[in-house]
Amino acid sequence: MQAATNPLALAVKPGNPRGQRLTDFLPGILLTGAIAILAAELAKGAWMQAHGISALTLAIVGGMIAGNTVYPRISAYSARGVAFSKQVLLRLGIILYGLRLTFQDIGQVGVVGVMIDAIVLSSTFALSCWAGTRFFGLNRRTAMLIGAGSSICGAAAVMATEPVVRGRAAEVSVAVSTVVAFGTLAIFIYPALYHLNDRLHWLAITPFAYGIFTGSTVHEVAQVVAAGKAVADTAANTAVITKLVRVMMLAPFLVLLSAYLARNSAVAAAPAGGARPEAQAAPEAQAAPEADAALETVAATSPSQAWRGVIPWFALGFIAVAGINSLALLPHAFVSAATDVDTLILATAMAALGVSTQVSAIRAAGIKPLGLAALLFGWLILGGFAINSGVAALFARALGH
Repeated sequence: MQAATNPLALAVKPGNPRGQRLTDFLPGILLTGAIAILAAELAKGAWMQAHGISALTLAIVGGMIAGNTVYPRISAYSARGVAFSKQVLLRLGIILYGLRLTFQDIGQVGVVGVMIDAIVLSSTFALSCWAGTRFFGLNRRTAMLIGAGSSICGAAAVMATEPVVRGRAAEVSVAVSTVVAFGTLAIFIYPALYHLNDRLHWLAITPFAYGIFTGSTVHEVAQVVAAGKAVADTAANTAVITKLVRVMMLAPFLVLLSAYLARNSAVAAAPAGGARPEAQAAPEAQAAPEADAALETVAATSPSQAWRGVIPWFALGFIAVAGINSLALLPHAFVSAATDVDTLILATAMAALGVSTQVSAIRAAGIKPLGLAALLFGWLILGGFAINSGVAALFARALGH
């Protein structure tokens, strides 16, 4: 009975050949793709765009609704395709994400913006790992996923980090939920703080400085756009560039994190299941590693198992695509169309994660992940502002301004 209700347990059966037929994967891919298309269309709405709610957010919500209602009845036919979307399409989406960036973006915010991004990223992730495991009692995988989402680029960073830390669907969904919740709050809190300061004249903050602060601390790109435009177009433009530089740090972050985990195998063997180790006894949690391991043979393209464990190949692909895009050789229409396709691919992967997630598993994680995300949100506002002010003052003094 348990195997019939667990989609991941059905992803691979021992008797199946390694090269499975397309029809085995098609139902699940069509299911997650349909959810992704619906999410992408809804995200185009004026209200969604004004509130910074992206297609990725809507896709995982739609996936979770389907996964906890209709999906258990059709899991026997679609589980393999859902697992394919969650693993293979996820990596492809991260590679194509490089089309949103160019290396020239770095020059527009200067050394100050790059240093601020680097310090905010490293300090936020370090705080998440330390506080998540020591103070909130989370397993290290969950803490890392929440930290990646808060410190880099929200849901997309959580998805990109998942294959590196080998997180489970419930852990990923919990992490995405927390960063989406506080990223949405940032859309309203950041402009409110700016306008309050503008009225009371507490600090001298220009729209340009506000843009760097917003881009270096708010979670998602869509949320950065919304929070920036609520102040001024100048603030929005600066915020987006700063944010894209921060997103570009995703690839080296993944490489360094993968190397760290390879040297500390105990991290990969940490108990799973959020705040409560006993949750790993659930059948859903036990079946996930087998499906993930089986799909890894489809997702992997590197001939060397050892190098694949240290350097995520999709992170290198991300850098390569960003480098090609920096050469300005690709037609604008092609890049625009490819970016839309990438959004759909990532939304399909998010839908698959949602479909694979049981609400009971998220409930089992408790309030501790939310508490960690709240702590990181406070750090991004207060600590992030201190980092912005300190780095700007340091460079101004060095330049004699």
